[in-house]
Amino acid sequence: MTRRRRLMVTAGLCALAAMAGVLAVSCAPRRPDPPPEPVYTPVALTSLPGWSDDRLIEARPALDRACAVLLKRDPAASLARDGSHAMEVGGSVASWQVLCRRLATVPADDAQGFRAFVEGNLTGLSVTPDRGRGRGLFTGYYEAHIRAARTRGGPYQVPVHGVPADLAMVDGQGRRAGPDETTPYHDRAAIEDGALEGKAPVLLWADDAVDLHILHIQGSGQVSLADGGRTRIGYAANNGRPFVGIGRLVRERGLADGGSMPAIRAWLRANPAQGRALMRENPRYIFFREITGDGPIGAMGLPLEPLRSLAVDPDVIPLGAPVWLETTDPDGRPLRRLMVAQDTGSAIKGVVRGDVFWGAGEGAFRQAGRMKSPGRYVLLVPRVTADSLRLM
Repeated sequence: MTRRRRLMVTAGLCALAAMAGVLAVSCAPRRPDPPPEPVYTPVALTSLPGWSDDRLIEARPALDRACAVLLKRDPAASLARDGSHAMEVGGSVASWQVLCRRLATVPADDAQGFRAFVEGNLTGLSVTPDRGRGRGLFTGYYEAHIRAARTRGGPYQVPVHGVPADLAMVDGQGRRAGPDETTPYHDRAAIEDGALEGKAPVLLWADDAVDLHILHIQGSGQVSLADGGRTRIGYAANNGRPFVGIGRLVRERGLADGGSMPAIRAWLRANPAQGRALMRENPRYIFFREITGDGPIGAMGLPLEPLRSLAVDPDVIPLGAPVWLETTDPDGRPLRRLMVAQDTGSAIKGVVRGDVFWGAGEGAFRQAGRMKSPGRYVLLVPRVTADSLRLM
């Protein structure tokens, strides 16, 4: 019996049951299960595999930058965003400010002193879902690169847009500015067809649509200018549309290795017409701003540290907190190290989900673009916060 036939028979049986006045539980539409929720379980840091081998001091710059932000925040506020699962375990900003002031007394180059500080002042909380598998997914990202010019001409024909005048950001998602601000902004296809004409500044003109699309996915990048100069651009806003990964599209259609961004890039360039049509199926569009100084800039407004900055779901992990990561790199080698939660991403959702920042350049691209590794992580919080919690 075909699937269509089975569905028709089931529908017919449900209709007969309803006509007969019989309660048919199996005919009722099944409600989707709610998403898993995080469970935070205390764990000794020194018992973590790889803990004693990691050069914890390499995470110090990322933590110092996070502290610089936290020391300016309202002490009475929560570290995590309101209403998030992480709100209770993250504790108050005040507890983190105490921690940051203690950290400032440890010399910046004192590796042993920093290790003693971490082990003496922080407690580990293993993060697992309340049902299902305890291990999650860790991918990678990097600082992309494009070639561009400040004026249109020659090979430089692909616009890099700034924020449109008629865009409003509501709860982190772009909307059309107006009385109710509930309508999502133009999608990628409409924008590429000219919907932004006269509404958004063009910061730069890129020479490669594929490289620019990858930069949209990564959220920031370096720019080599036609006049020989260099600059950086970073995320400024989005159009409020859902992200559709081109990796999934090429995998479902058997076009290329959907798990490898280098393979996807090669296919897009080798098939320009099909590639352009495929990229238009991702409705999400990013608007940029030019950045001066260090970068790239993460969700905390801070420069990211290669292999020490982690993008997380802020509903589970509060931004600014240290995280112990236990996964593997794209070649299967153990990747166990202290990270700092400094960034977010539209695809980074779930109890155990993270995105490792690999840095800049082609080497970082090849590592980040192939990473899709199972793993787990442990949230580090001040001891005073952990002591006040009732945890499993």
